[in-house]
Amino acid sequence: MILYLVRHPQPKIDPGICYGSLDVEAENAQAVAERLRTELPPGLPVWSSPLRRCRDLAERLHPAPVFDARLREMDFGAWEGRPWDAIPRAEIDAWAADVAGYAPPGGESPHALQRRALEFVAGLAVAEAVIVTHAGVIRTLLAHRRGLPPARWSELRFAYGACTVVDFGGGV
Repeated sequence: MILYLVRHPQPKIDPGICYGSLDVEAENAQAVAERLRTELPPGLPVWSSPLRRCRDLAERLHPAPVFDARLREMDFGAWEGRPWDAIPRAEIDAWAADVAGYAPPGGESPHALQRRALEFVAGLAVAEAVIVTHAGVIRTLLAHRRGLPPARWSELRFAYGACTVVDFGGGV
């Protein structure tokens, strides 16, 4: 199975603000969609995170995209919408000490995000698909596919509006 993992366009949010499951709009969704249409194979089904920054792009790529909550970005819980420098240092240190297993207060861990993303992919019954989602989802799927340990997940970076092609031919 070939997945075209598309990161949403740049969100309309001030720099330095923690956002994951926070529902914010994106900039230039139409321009990003026009560019992606030249890169993506035509006629593929599109699944998307229901968050606006993904939904707006998905609706421009396909007349009837399917929205799935498992494709949402990580829930940062009490950190959502706060400046990163206002988050207690002890909480940031705890996350750094267990980058994949730590869940911010009221939020979820990257491992939990990875489990739901892999569950989504395992349920797909198509040869190829476009998935409009977030950097965290793409990162955890690609890390799983490449067998990367959590300490190396942060090496995987994805530009806004970029497409990463992943072959899940051997299953998830």
